[in-house]
Amino acid sequence: MPARSLLALIAVLPTTIHARDTWTTPAEASAFRTTPSYAETLAFLRRLAQAAPETIRLETFGTTPEGRPMTVVIAATDGDLTPERARAAGKPIVLVQAGIHPGEIEGKDAGLMLLRDVATSHRLPHLLDHAVLVYIPVYSVDGHENSGPYFRINQNGPAEMGFRGQSQYLNLNRDYVKADAPETRAWLGLWNTWKPDLLVDIHTTDGADYQYDLTWYAEDAHKLPPSIAAWQARAFAGQTMPRYEALGHLASPYLEFRDGRDITKGIENFGSGPRFSTGYAAIRNRAGLLIETHMLKSYEVRVRATYDVVRSVLAVVNDDPAALLAASRAADAWAASRAAQPDASLPVTFRQDPTPKPFQLKGFAFMQTKSEISGDTWVRYDPSVRKTYAIQSWNDLLPDVAAPLPAAWAIPPQWTEIVARLDAHGIPYTRTTAPMKVEATRDTLTRPVWADKPFEGHHMLKDATIASNRENVMLPAGTVIVRADNADAVLALNLLDARAPDSLLRWGYLNGIFEQKEYGEPRVLEALARKMLTDDPALKTEFDQKLRDDATFAASPRARLAFFYERSPWYTVQKVGAYPVLRLDNTALQTLAPR
Repeated sequence: MPARSLLALIAVLPTTIHARDTWTTPAEASAFRTTPSYAETLAFLRRLAQAAPETIRLETFGTTPEGRPMTVVIAATDGDLTPERARAAGKPIVLVQAGIHPGEIEGKDAGLMLLRDVATSHRLPHLLDHAVLVYIPVYSVDGHENSGPYFRINQNGPAEMGFRGQSQYLNLNRDYVKADAPETRAWLGLWNTWKPDLLVDIHTTDGADYQYDLTWYAEDAHKLPPSIAAWQARAFAGQTMPRYEALGHLASPYLEFRDGRDITKGIENFGSGPRFSTGYAAIRNRAGLLIETHMLKSYEVRVRATYDVVRSVLAVVNDDPAALLAASRAADAWAASRAAQPDASLPVTFRQDPTPKPFQLKGFAFMQTKSEISGDTWVRYDPSVRKTYAIQSWNDLLPDVAAPLPAAWAIPPQWTEIVARLDAHGIPYTRTTAPMKVEATRDTLTRPVWADKPFEGHHMLKDATIASNRENVMLPAGTVIVRADNADAVLALNLLDARAPDSLLRWGYLNGIFEQKEYGEPRVLEALARKMLTDDPALKTEFDQKLRDDATFAASPRARLAFFYERSPWYTVQKVGAYPVLRLDNTALQTLAPR
């Protein structure tokens, strides 16, 4: 090469490299071997915001238990960087969150690339013309900073990754309803400020090996307002995933195998509920999309897959913003109207549809061998041999247990933990200003069964027999009244009804109602039992029958005496198992809070 040409190249080269490297993300710079620290992530985002202040804004929306700021990025065109501006412009709000499980961190690095390509490189200049992106780069910040190489044994990179729990060892993707973690309460504040139309939650899956670089999940239609169910069916399976695959990827609905040792036995619904991200979006009358990249693909493949699927879903929203906005409005109206229906109720548990559907699984060849180590079956996949399996899918659900939807709920003021959760979720309520007597429906719970061990810091109530009765109740001044004629009715029902599996009752906040506080001495109960048997021949018949039918009961002096005590006024006055959250009909509601 001539000397002059070489000198000219050298003169240009540093500028060229600098121009290229200015907006290279930390993950890209490492060839996706590593993922940046939180400080490095924020530094990159701050540079973006400084370079494009009309498009990117950073805000702090909370503080972690270890004192770190929780950062959210707002991205939009035309300066529509506030909830008020977004709504005035008629733009749907899309909340995308990464790092709720910090070991599954593709969403952070994909988000940095996407924001750059919207705001500075202008590779995607029109992606947010008609939508606003609210982006959490790292939700569980303390867990993200608790980083190391040994947290996710199933996963292929990056070199180090964060820990699944936050600093108090809570799993934030099980905390949406109970809202124990400071991070969750901050997130709920962010949700209530922005009221997003769509939630996208980004994860990495464990499980079998297969060809797909990404799987996705949306709540079953029976869990959703009709308008949201219809929008999701069109937008996700009908539009987003075809766009995504056109970019060179392969996607599948979420793969929960019925038997992890034999993928040919089919797939089923993994059983999301309100404690999970998309399940919570559902009870807020909003669309939700769970993204699960495949843990055995390289980190680069997973990040680029996340980039392209988020890009695809934003493009779908951007192309037809009115459709998502209309679905959200219709969903809120639907929720607010349910309580006015005769014998109103809503399903709170769901069962598997017994009729499966055929499914083509694009997997790999696998073999099963008996393990001399575990004594179980050892499964090994051969990614060099692609294979399509014709299997069955039991992904569809049907409604199971329904909970009654009253005109309102009444919560006596001493149940402060319940009221605090209403506040955290932003559920509106009023308080009575004087004692008032009303007729209400109360649930009484008997035969409680608790989980064998704690879960997420709680000893959960697994099951109980529920009986409902009308009674006249004196409500003290300060009683909280939660109406069901508004958009938060489905949310309130899932927090407050005893049948709801993620209710505050089921999470153990009201375990005290099952505790007997007064007791009878055996010598006293012996005399009580004899008097009751003499006074009530039917009771004697019931007692004798139980002695014959229940050997455990017959062998327990304590149980035999309790049989009588629990049927006496000395026990019933304690109201053991009486659920304090009361249901009010319209007559009672008008008495308390006439409109």
